[in-house]
Amino acid sequence: MPTNTDTYSERKGSWWSLSPLAVFLCLYLVTSLLVNDFYKVPITVAFMLSSCYAIAITRGLKLEQRIYQFSVGAGNKNILLMIWIFILAGAFANSAKQMGAIDATVNLTLHILPDNLLLAGIFIAACFISLSIGTSVGTIVALTPVAVGLAEKTGIDLPFMVAVVVGGSFFGDNLSFISDTTIASTKTQDCVMRDKFKVNFMIVVPAALIVLGIYIVQGLSLSASPQIQDIEWLKVIPYLIVLGTAIAGLNVMLVLLLGIFSTGIIGLFSGTGFFDWFGAMGTGITGMGELIIITLLAGGMLETIRYNGGIDFIISRLTRHVSGKRGAELSIAALVSVANLCTANNTIAIITTGPIAKDIAKRFHLDRRKTASILDTFSCLIQGLIPYGAQMLIAAGLAGISPLSIIGNLYYPFCMGICAILAILVRYPKRYS
Repeated sequence: MPTNTDTYSERKGSWWSLSPLAVFLCLYLVTSLLVNDFYKVPITVAFMLSSCYAIAITRGLKLEQRIYQFSVGAGNKNILLMIWIFILAGAFANSAKQMGAIDATVNLTLHILPDNLLLAGIFIAACFISLSIGTSVGTIVALTPVAVGLAEKTGIDLPFMVAVVVGGSFFGDNLSFISDTTIASTKTQDCVMRDKFKVNFMIVVPAALIVLGIYIVQGLSLSASPQIQDIEWLKVIPYLIVLGTAIAGLNVMLVLLLGIFSTGIIGLFSGTGFFDWFGAMGTGITGMGELIIITLLAGGMLETIRYNGGIDFIISRLTRHVSGKRGAELSIAALVSVANLCTANNTIAIITTGPIAKDIAKRFHLDRRKTASILDTFSCLIQGLIPYGAQMLIAAGLAGISPLSIIGNLYYPFCMGICAILAILVRYPKRYS
C-alpha cells in the first residue's frame, strides 16, 4: 500500500505526471495525422504502450504495487459499468441487424423524411432523444446503427453520418435535467437546475441552430435512391421499444435488455431461428472486444496519472494567476477541460474540479449559475472531441470506423465550444455575468 511519502508525491505532482497522456496522443493522434492514415497505429497499441510507460514512471512503489494501482483504475466501477453497456449494446445492435430491425427502421426513416431534410432530421432526433434521456451514450447506441444504414442507402460518407448523431447526442447531455453532468455541475455549485438550464440554454441553443442550418443547406443536394421496399412495421418495434423506454427515463442497461429480448421475440415471429439469435448476440458481444480492451487500458492509465498527481498539479497551475471575472471563468473552463482530458469522463471531471470552481466563483463574485453552465459545457465539449472517450469509442465500434474520422466531421461540439468561449469573453448572458 502507498506510504506517506507516496501520498505526498501524489499531491505534489509535476508536468511529468501528465506525460503518459502526451505519449498516447503522439503515438495515436500525431502519428496518424503525419502519415494521413488513422488506421496505421491501432488505438489499442497506443494505449498499451502509454499504459506501460505510465506504470514505468510511477515512483515510490514496487512493480507489483504499480500494476495494482493501474488495475484499481481499470476496475473502477464506472469503467465496469461502461463495459456492461458496451456488451449489451453489441448484443442489441447485432441481433437487431440480424433480424432486420435496422433495415426496417432505415426504410421507415427514408419514407418519412424528405431527402433534403435527412441530415437535419437525424440531428434533431439525436438532440431530442439525448434531451429526453439525459445521456449521450444511450442516444449513440440507439441511433448509430440507423445512421450506418442510412449512409449505406444514401451514399453519405459514413463518418460524417455518425458524427451527426454524436454531435446531437451532446446537446441533451449538456442540457437535460436528468443528465449526470447537469446534476454534478449544479450540486457542486449549489444552484438550482432550472436556473442553470436557463443560462445553458442561452449559450448552446444558438450553436445548435447554426449547426441545424448547416445540415439543412448540406441536405439540399442530397438525394436517396427511390425506396421500393414495403415498410416491415413489425421489425421496427425493437427500435420503437428502445427509443420509447429511453425517453421514459429507464436505465440504459434495462433499455438495452428490453431491446435484446424484443429482437428475439419478434425475430422468432418473422422467421429468425432461436439459435441464430443467440449467434448474432455472441457475434455482437465479441465485436466489442477491442472497445472493452481500450476502456480498461484507458481507465488504468488515467488512474495512474491521477495517482502521480497529474490532475492536482494542473489544477494548481491553472488557478495560480487568475485575475478578474473573465480570467476566473476562463480558468474554470480550462480546469474542467484538462481534467476531462485526463479522466475521459465528463461527470468525474466536474466532480473533481467543482469544489475548486466554487472557490474561484466566491473569490471573484461569479454567478453560480454561469459557473455551473461553464463546467457542464466545457466538459461536454472535451468529451465530444477526445478519441478515447466512451461516446466516441462506442460510436466508432458500432460503425466499424476510426474515432478520429468521426472527430473530423463533428460540427456541434466545435460550435458549442465557440459559443461558450464567446459567452465568457463578451460577458453573455449579461444578467448572469
